Amino acid sequence: MQLDDTYLQQLFEAISQAHVALRPQVAVTPLIHSAALSAITGCEVHLKCEHLQHTGSFKFRGASNKIRLLPEAQRQSGVITASSGNHGQALALAGNTLGVPVTVYTTATASRVKLDAIRAQGAEVVSLDTDPLSVEFEAARQAELQGKPFVSPYNDAQVIAGQGTIGMELHEQAEQLDAVFVAVGGGGMISGIATALNWLSPSTQIIGCWPAVAPTLQKSLEAGAIIDMEEGETLSDGTAGGVEPGSITFALCQQLLDRTVLVSEQEIKAAMRDVAASERWIIEGAAGVAVAAMQKLAPEYRGKRVAVVICGRNITLEKFLGAVA
Repeated sequence: MQLDDTYLQQLFEAISQAHVALRPQVAVTPLIHSAALSAITGCEVHLKCEHLQHTGSFKFRGASNKIRLLPEAQRQSGVITASSGNHGQALALAGNTLGVPVTVYTTATASRVKLDAIRAQGAEVVSLDTDPLSVEFEAARQAELQGKPFVSPYNDAQVIAGQGTIGMELHEQAEQLDAVFVAVGGGGMISGIATALNWLSPSTQIIGCWPAVAPTLQKSLEAGAIIDMEEGETLSDGTAGGVEPGSITFALCQQLLDRTVLVSEQEIKAAMRDVAASERWIIEGAAGVAVAAMQKLAPEYRGKRVAVVICGRNITLEKFLGAVA
């Protein structure tokens, strides 16, 4: 599916509007030069600190934009979503801030810490003993039955527009970036960033990064159609799961991503250790994916300016220590 320039321009305009309208509710996160990672890789490495965003994840951007654009009647009835944790927590906080009831469907294996954080924001949690994509389908079905909006973690132009504000900030904070590395699950964040930078800095390469054991969208891009595949267990639980048929993120990634890269679990662990050692940050597995991908491709970008989106920090100390041991 080829998206025309009109659609891409409209999405960019929606990102530009969100970039202004979401302040100060959504923080402008810093872009920090990492001297240590630059020395290790030979690149000029900048880290986009989305782990410092409210709820500890970029997901708050998309959730906040979706909630602010709801008609009043839908605000009163509430919304339903599906999430393994970060999106649900972000939507719960956005809903709590604006008085919108939120129900989050999730897998029975989702992080207890993340689910407790969702409940702490007043959202209802419904756990199902099935895979993430099936949970998503059931949540969408329940939303239709109850006459409530379903807020997809990625397959929603308003959510994508909110997350695309990262791209606006990257351009403002560091012009002339040669490449941006982004961990990918359903593709919402990278679709928004790519749309913004496609207009603002078309020479910047957008690089999608996946764990090698859980690359459903990446394999779909290779196949030229959305596929269903069994994924392995990964430290990057924030990017795990399939992509729903007809997702707009598939078309956006097809058109706007310059390349994709897969990283092993050992490479993810090493990246998480490197960030802890160099920056004193505890980051989640999905953030480790993007760092690991940058390190893997560093010889090709030696001497160039690159940014890595540190997408979140929602990981317990015990899990982090177990992961990097």
